[in-house]
Amino acid sequence: MSDRLRDNFGVLLFDLDGTLYVGHEPIASAVAAVGDGDQRQLYVTNNASRSAADVAATLRGMGYVAGDDDVVTSAQAAARILAAKLEPGSKVLVVGTESFVDCITEVGLTPIRTSEGAVAVAQGHNPETAWPILAEATYAIRAGAFWVASNTDATLPLPRGLAPGNGSMVAALRTSTGETPVVAGKPYPPLIEDALSRHGGSRDALVIGDRLDTDIAGGHSTNLPSLLVLTGVATAESLFRAVPHERPTYVGLSMVVLNEDSSRSRIEAKDGVSVEVVDGDLVVSVDATVDAQCALAAATFHAWELSDFGAIRGADAYSTSIVAQWPL
Repeated sequence: MSDRLRDNFGVLLFDLDGTLYVGHEPIASAVAAVGDGDQRQLYVTNNASRSAADVAATLRGMGYVAGDDDVVTSAQAAARILAAKLEPGSKVLVVGTESFVDCITEVGLTPIRTSEGAVAVAQGHNPETAWPILAEATYAIRAGAFWVASNTDATLPLPRGLAPGNGSMVAALRTSTGETPVVAGKPYPPLIEDALSRHGGSRDALVIGDRLDTDIAGGHSTNLPSLLVLTGVATAESLFRAVPHERPTYVGLSMVVLNEDSSRSRIEAKDGVSVEVVDGDLVVSVDATVDAQCALAAATFHAWELSDFGAIRGADAYSTSIVAQWPL
């Protein structure tokens, strides 16, 4: 087994927003690290607003190697759920972009934009979503339509900060209907299973992302190991406080760890790092021989053993300099 983290797996399942890019800007460390291996690379996104071909083109423009078939979207996964449930040609009310409409058509169903005749509702992110289409979806769901949401991400990372995600719009329909949708995207299994099917169903895979509640929880829901990178939504503090079903196998300050010895990112006890609660704070002690990356992985392990703590701080000047390198 190779010492490099990536070489222990045959398939790498990359999240996009916050993992490979933020907004329209690629994460430089990720661009440099991702292509340095011969694993099958699949790009697995909860965002249902763009077609796989469009996403692949964007990734290539940023310097990533990505074919159209390497991109797996939650819209595709949602369409497959509907195709398995409904008769061919059934009418599906689409709350989402035209690319989501195309996904519904591709599986042999009939996309519509009003509630009349709808036997199902497919809901995905669209920055143009407004009251009229939400009202149509409400009428359909209240009349008994089968409801599938591409994902329930409450927020979407953009250059100006976190904006409302599809989950915020799903919450509006939950409130207006009292119903709960079937969810295709992470953390639920359909999207990841869809991705694995692109590589013959192999489970020799690593889930990689920046969110605990979707990417890492998605790894748990499919019994796959996961790598959390702190380049997007998650911080060291949220990681230290993570509930069991949102705890990754590995953690990296950036995607660089993918090409480093796996011991640097594996969450486990390591020599030279200890953690204790002092006056309610989580106090981290780091020997001068340990860098910020290894210290993060070890401190995470110890934090998970503690039940409650307040602020995170270093025990001395060097430890404080290490903690300062972690996004908190």
